[in-house]
Amino acid sequence: MSPSAALRCLARRLPMVLAVLLLASNAKAAEPTDAQRADFKQAYVAAQQGGDGWRSLASGLRDYPLYPYLEAAALTHDIRQLDRARVEDFLKRNPGLIPASDLRRDFLLELARRQDWDNYLALYQPGINDTLTCYALQAQLSKGTQLDFDRDVSALWAKPKLPSACDPVLSAAHDQGLLTTERLWSRIDRAADANQGGTISAIAGWLPAEDAEAAQRIAMALRDPAGAATAAAQWPDTPRQRQAAMLALERLARKQSIAADAGWQKLQSHFTFTPEQRDRVLYAIALFHATDFDASAIARLTALPASVQTDISREWRVRAALALQDWNAVLAAIDAMPPTQQQDGEWRWFRARALNELGRGAEAQRLLASLAQEPTFFGFLAADRVDAPYAICQSPLNGDPQREQALLANRGLLRAFELFAVDLPRQARREWDQALNGADVETVKLATDLAYRRGWYDRAVFGFNNGDLLRYYEQRFPLVSQDGLVRQSEQAGIDPSWAYAILRAESAWMPDAHSGADARGLMQLLPSTAALVAKRNGLEWAGDDSLYDPATNIALGTRYLAQMAQRFNGAPWLASAAYNAGPGRVDQWLDVRGTLAPDVFIATIPYKETREYVARVMAFSVIYDWRQHGKAVGLSERLTPIGRAYRLPDGQTQRKLVTCPAIVTPAPVTAGTAVAPASGASSEAPARTSSNTH
Repeated sequence: MSPSAALRCLARRLPMVLAVLLLASNAKAAEPTDAQRADFKQAYVAAQQGGDGWRSLASGLRDYPLYPYLEAAALTHDIRQLDRARVEDFLKRNPGLIPASDLRRDFLLELARRQDWDNYLALYQPGINDTLTCYALQAQLSKGTQLDFDRDVSALWAKPKLPSACDPVLSAAHDQGLLTTERLWSRIDRAADANQGGTISAIAGWLPAEDAEAAQRIAMALRDPAGAATAAAQWPDTPRQRQAAMLALERLARKQSIAADAGWQKLQSHFTFTPEQRDRVLYAIALFHATDFDASAIARLTALPASVQTDISREWRVRAALALQDWNAVLAAIDAMPPTQQQDGEWRWFRARALNELGRGAEAQRLLASLAQEPTFFGFLAADRVDAPYAICQSPLNGDPQREQALLANRGLLRAFELFAVDLPRQARREWDQALNGADVETVKLATDLAYRRGWYDRAVFGFNNGDLLRYYEQRFPLVSQDGLVRQSEQAGIDPSWAYAILRAESAWMPDAHSGADARGLMQLLPSTAALVAKRNGLEWAGDDSLYDPATNIALGTRYLAQMAQRFNGAPWLASAAYNAGPGRVDQWLDVRGTLAPDVFIATIPYKETREYVARVMAFSVIYDWRQHGKAVGLSERLTPIGRAYRLPDGQTQRKLVTCPAIVTPAPVTAGTAVAPASGASSEAPARTSSNTH
């Protein structure tokens, strides 16, 4: 290109170049200061107390990205004194903002409490939630409007459970003759499928008397299956009574498979069950005999008709065979799976184990060599078995400062980062989700890496969870020194890599994580447990909310881990199971299956959540060991046989090489399924789930 042509080209591009530079410059200039953040924190505390006292503290924050949160906090506190005009003024000045949406929702609830239906309808927007939808219908009813089932009720009616705000609406629909017997039974069936006995009881009285009795028995089957199964012997053999009896037996099998079996023997001749009902009962009984590891489990599962079999029943056939160490039965059960299920890492591992036990070592080696190419729990076990390096392919994520500054021009993302910086992580996650909704992969990668470098670690755990994104190990498995995990682990006498793995599996690096069982913080400790651990170890205990402080949580969490490890000969895999399901449960499992090899024992843990948790934690331990040392202690060395003392890794411990094979399919680091970002009950119909006991 000639000099003159180059100049003409530059002249044409100059406005675009200047625009990009200006965008980056403006974004950089808009970066809030630590002083603004400190002022916001102080003003936010004042705003949460209501009134206008916060305004003087926020006099220099008018242009601060989080200023609307201050006003919204004050208005929310004073919501019982607000009028519609003040709320609408805030909504008009802050369109589309999360605090504006929240204020609208909260003020609508207040207007409903006042039964100020005119203002409610003026402010209402459809689609927020079922409670507000039903209040809007109540508002319409107050004006004498007649309901239309298709327009007003059908969407709500399709849900098995509704908030109490919908009760007057459903009562009006009944009084207006909209809830026909057919519609009532349709909702009862949906509620029965969703185990919502309360819903059934609430509407049963609207049925004709004979139908109402049957509906209440369906509710009883869900609420008290043992009592219903006993009482069913006196029920008439009608379609709905059969349905109630079938549900009672099906639900009873989940808790007492032997009692369900006895109940079936009595009731199968009393009722003319349909083939589908019969299959449902036999499926449940067979399945839960398997979860109880009953001697008849394999035969029962094998005898189920092919049309009744599910992936769950087929996998429990394998687990029952593993518990008996019947390797022919293990192989037969895996062979009975469809090809896609057989490809799960767990079943490839146990196929290889069965082949090896049956003297077919060459076939086993070929299978293990392939499995060893995957960075999973079973892939690591396979690599140990064939003496191969661990296959972990890491990709670097290089920052782009110019694009990052442009990215921060997204006000929603800037608010997300600011909320995180001022210790409001729940609100930060909401802003993050809204700001990046629909964004392309490259934008999400850029934002996630920026979050990582700002210390917001859980964004990568949630965002980098499939495909090639799994290779960003630095971001997905952060090493955070400022919270003292390595030091606290060493003082507690446990392996830091294991403590990192527990933390990662429990909270996904969310310091404000809070479970339904009231477990809190990074390592998900119950306040009662934390208080006892603090007392036992002479550590300071500042109350329940101190568990949201990372340093406090880690200090107590590592000591509790050490306590669990000590109970189980130091074995981190058994201690992990105890951390998830409770040590008493693990003791029960050891009493009946304590002679099994560790991998087989894990596969026979009755709780799906705990099985996957143990596999996930142990795989994470390998990855964190590699992240710290460049090599990793073998997974098999971490799975010490039951009853044998575990030797803590030290400077003399041999570690395995980690390499990236030329061709490797990225796979989640779990027992063959996608990584769960945090702990919590997994949904699986047959498995009895544990409760968080730590």
